[in-house]
Amino acid sequence: MEFAKVYLKPGKEQSLLRFHPWIFSGAIDALSRNIDEGEVVEVYTSRKKFLGIGYSQVGSIAVRMLAFSKVVPDLTFWTHKIQQALAIRQNAGLTDNPHTNAWRLVYAEGDNMPGLIIDIYNETAVLQIHTVGIYLMKDVICEALENVLGNRIKAIYNKSEGTIPFKSQIEPHNGFLKGKTEDHTAQENGLRFWVDFEKGQKTGFFIDQRENRALLEKYSKNKSVLNLFCYTGGFSLYAMRGEASLVHSVDSSERAIEITKQNISMNFPDDTRHQAFAEDAFKFLDKSKNKYDLMVLDPPAFAKHLNVVPNALQGYRKLNARAIENIKPGGIIFTFSCSQVVSRDAFRKTVFSAAAKTGRNVRILHQLEQPADHPINIYHPESEYLKGLVLFVE
Repeated sequence: MEFAKVYLKPGKEQSLLRFHPWIFSGAIDALSRNIDEGEVVEVYTSRKKFLGIGYSQVGSIAVRMLAFSKVVPDLTFWTHKIQQALAIRQNAGLTDNPHTNAWRLVYAEGDNMPGLIIDIYNETAVLQIHTVGIYLMKDVICEALENVLGNRIKAIYNKSEGTIPFKSQIEPHNGFLKGKTEDHTAQENGLRFWVDFEKGQKTGFFIDQRENRALLEKYSKNKSVLNLFCYTGGFSLYAMRGEASLVHSVDSSERAIEITKQNISMNFPDDTRHQAFAEDAFKFLDKSKNKYDLMVLDPPAFAKHLNVVPNALQGYRKLNARAIENIKPGGIIFTFSCSQVVSRDAFRKTVFSAAAKTGRNVRILHQLEQPADHPINIYHPESEYLKGLVLFVE
């Protein structure tokens, strides 16, 4: 198979020799011919030494690498890739856990499959595609997925309508690619959740907080708990099971609050300890002085691009300062950032700055991160995005 060739400028191959999967547009010197967006390409140094196989993209990242060897991204290639990803989840004890059937099978660059997310919810696989190149290969990826998982899954759903770059010539539509299901429930550590993989955020549920939610459960007994930016109430359910005295869930989205109530009802029917509020998180905090023993701050990404990082850090500082000011003495705060462009160090310094502003004595009990089904590619530090702290506030 004859692929178009991309030639780099002298010296611009260094990041690829360290297996970083992105080639920026400014590193490209010449093309063997005109290349369509999403087309598979071979990459060479300025001296025509072969470096690997990738696919083209419009924007600052011009090529995303699929392999640093001579391969063809066919059914055999994708089957092998997905098998490798599955092996990691098997080693982590996720794939055959009788209490958990919600887990991430493919995490983009973290699994050397840039542009592709695959989440498993019971017997449904949900694909979220972020690039034209992966979208053009979705049929062979689905076939590979069926090869690897077999009868583990009954349906494959495409949730890419809002994630393909809007300037592309493709108009993706959400829908089932294989099979069909009416079952939207999944289980995590024995708790049941209704997953809105058709209209919800991301693929319908935030799988990445599974282990951090389990930790919160251990701190919840006899505590009044506030879960801000609750989305579908994940942390709230764990606090309820952890025997919290009361749990309040807050989100600005009415739809999220309805799903939170549904999830509470599925697991704790007629339990009066829980209340949900469709309100702005900052405004809710302002009227919560000395009301809660435990708070969860899990906001959406305040920064998706480097040029807005200063504003994002200001937002994190403001949110954490208000929480530290308002929590009861001896309270505990679980605080997170899911902004990829905000480093772990920058987030910690921002929380330090927020604590210093309040004048309260604050200690770090835990430093939190993403779980094993969201692996960080050691050659691609950008695949680390979730960071969190558990704070004790005197």
